[in-house]
Amino acid sequence: MMMNILKEIWLVTVAMAPYLLFGFLAAGILSVLISKEYVRRHLGGSGWKPSVKAALIGVPMPICSCGVIPLAAALRKQGAGRGATASFLASTPQTGVDSLMITYALLGGVFAVSRALIAFLSGILCGAAVGAISPKENEQTEETSDDESDLPTQIPVLKRILRYGFISLPRKISGPLIFGIIVSGIISSIVNTHIIPAEWGNSPWILFLMLAVGIPFYVCSSASVPIAFALIKAGISPGAALVFLIAGPAVNAATLTTLWKIIGRNQAIVFLFTLGACALAAGFAMNLFTPKLGIMEQVCHDAEHGNPLNIFWAILVIVVLLKGIFRWDFRKNRQHTQ
Repeated sequence: MMMNILKEIWLVTVAMAPYLLFGFLAAGILSVLISKEYVRRHLGGSGWKPSVKAALIGVPMPICSCGVIPLAAALRKQGAGRGATASFLASTPQTGVDSLMITYALLGGVFAVSRALIAFLSGILCGAAVGAISPKENEQTEETSDDESDLPTQIPVLKRILRYGFISLPRKISGPLIFGIIVSGIISSIVNTHIIPAEWGNSPWILFLMLAVGIPFYVCSSASVPIAFALIKAGISPGAALVFLIAGPAVNAATLTTLWKIIGRNQAIVFLFTLGACALAAGFAMNLFTPKLGIMEQVCHDAEHGNPLNIFWAILVIVVLLKGIFRWDFRKNRQHTQ
């Protein structure tokens, strides 16, 4: 049993390794191109436009559901509207360039595009719903201090990209991501393919079950993908997996309590119901079009785990993730030995 679990963990790691590395690099580039100060300056005021901007900015940003909370609070404090704050909180943790690359690797291109589209649309709808029940706010945001950006901009661009993509970001997501890979390996090893009866896996009620599981279950957008991959192999419908991918990263107790505090109780309740409705609608739509798009064939493909290049990428990913967990600092170690 242990050998089967380790084998499944290795296969998932090999399948996602090159895409995850590319995602880390792209995340580093985005961290330089889109600063927090830029985000704050464009999300003030009421109406639907700030919500659209917030969703556009939030979808590619590699920030998990724990990292988005302080940033959303800062956005609100600097003048971002309630609708824009809700839109940012809904769209940002669902995806990120790193998690989209993992989604493409394990679940296929259609799933990756669908996930990005749903994150964008659900962000707009959550922002619009929250804005509709909120009082009008000033269109002008407060100017932010440049002190926060002084230090980072003094570092060469390439170094900032590599530092964020392969050091800072892995420190934030390595633990949850490794947990998700291990859970995927355990599920894939213990249950046989399609062990869940078809009438259960394709039942509309499984979507509501995944929503109920995803809301309280804290998982980041990257870590949720291998879990969804294993669940689909076990027999649940792609739509139910999509509901989990939306609800798991986007909603948890910390997100809701933060929303309650920074935008109001009624707004937080509207946010929760709107996001839940978006997740269910996306799941029903995915199941409706799954046979025509051949999603199951894309999900259940096997990685070329014997390819030497893929093995190299997998080893490199393992080193990056372990470094993110244990925070090895080779320079300090060298200085200490000297």
